[in-house]
Amino acid sequence: MTNLKPPMKPFDVAIIGAGVVGCAIARQLSRYTLQCVLIDSEPDLGMGTSKASTAIWHTGFDAKPGTLEARLLTRSYHLLEDYVPQAGIAYERSGAVLVAWNEDQFNALPGLLAKAHENGVRDVHLLSVDQVYELEPRLNAGALGGLMVPGESIICTYGLPLAMATEAAANGVALQFGFPVKSVASGEGAVQLLSGPAGSLACRYVINAAGLYSDEIDRLYGYTRFTVTPRRGELIVFDKFARPLVNHVLLPIPTGKTKGVLVSPTVYGNVMLGPTAEDLKDKTQKGTSNEGLDFLWKKGEAILSPLMKEEVTATYAGLRAATEHSDYQIFPSAEQRYICVGGIRSTGISASLGIAEYVQGLLEEMGVALQPKAEYQSVRLPPLGEAQTRPYRSESAIAADPDFGRIVCHCERVTAGEIKNALNSAIPATTLDGLRRRTRCMQGRCQGFHCHADVSKMLADHLGVKPASLIGYKE
Repeated sequence: MTNLKPPMKPFDVAIIGAGVVGCAIARQLSRYTLQCVLIDSEPDLGMGTSKASTAIWHTGFDAKPGTLEARLLTRSYHLLEDYVPQAGIAYERSGAVLVAWNEDQFNALPGLLAKAHENGVRDVHLLSVDQVYELEPRLNAGALGGLMVPGESIICTYGLPLAMATEAAANGVALQFGFPVKSVASGEGAVQLLSGPAGSLACRYVINAAGLYSDEIDRLYGYTRFTVTPRRGELIVFDKFARPLVNHVLLPIPTGKTKGVLVSPTVYGNVMLGPTAEDLKDKTQKGTSNEGLDFLWKKGEAILSPLMKEEVTATYAGLRAATEHSDYQIFPSAEQRYICVGGIRSTGISASLGIAEYVQGLLEEMGVALQPKAEYQSVRLPPLGEAQTRPYRSESAIAADPDFGRIVCHCERVTAGEIKNALNSAIPATTLDGLRRRTRCMQGRCQGFHCHADVSKMLADHLGVKPASLIGYKE
């Protein structure tokens, strides 16, 4: 490392990566008298794996017992049970049904039950074939039995990192977007300098929660402990008219590589099919493929054929930070004042608070004094899920601000008041995609065909630019 002079007063802790794990860590540390900064290379938070997942809040029933992942999933589940309702994050306790379609899968059910119980998920139980069809009468014929996991839930993956980052910011954590870290250098007085095209940032401790790029940050510290291989998961989202077809999350029997293709309701009222699991080389290759969508279509036909007669609202793909290891890659390096939080793969949403608590413990073991703040400010998000009372249905909200009665996006019933609030929030939307993730606008049946111009004008007026200059603007 090169000795450089710090360009500013150093932060105590810099957290690299504003996905759900980085946001959870920032929130956890904001409880203490530390000066922290949350950094991301993107212009907004939650723009990587966090925004393009299957949106399942997992119990951890099928994690490998004894692993760090299993332990942190179990801990996080109980922490999220308190936090998610308190923060107003959209979720539904749907439960999940694992369906066995052949003898090998059927014979695997007792082992999965034992694994769930070993992981502390005690309410999981076996289902007879009759019970499977009683719970899910529209399933294709041919199932042999199943497993019921009552605690599996669906959740808003946009809301979780947003709520945690907003709470962190409200309690003093600085946010630095558009800051890709390209080098690490040592400064004076045990200070580290994180540098990129935008300049340098000084800190004493670094937490690497960079997701797909966590291996690259780890290499800046001299390690080759793991390599992230982006695992593409493609998904198909069906129209809201498909929602009555499924009552629970329909899970396949998991394999050593993937949890498999599921059918799931969403908190926005749709039904989702996916994901695929394809290892790639390019960490930016987030588009769907004909092969992947064809594969999903055949899977859907085999599981719930009535679903495939419904209209498709959208297709999308996300990349998971898979590694050559079967467990999380979390390593403290006390001498370097550095903690690596890598290899979280597809369970970051579910394990986020458990990971954050664990990282706090590692910092304490390094000798970081954590003095709780005398006052702490909680945050509650506006309602975004179909099971919540949205503003357009709230007489009191409309009475307080008539803009909550003026619908801009008719597919998703998004009002001008919600868009206005998202533009003026503590972590405001600065792009069309940011508005979509905060309000659901342009996310519905017409994919913005009707409301795109109005939404673009509202954003452009707020930013003081022309609509055509917006990222994602369509003529």
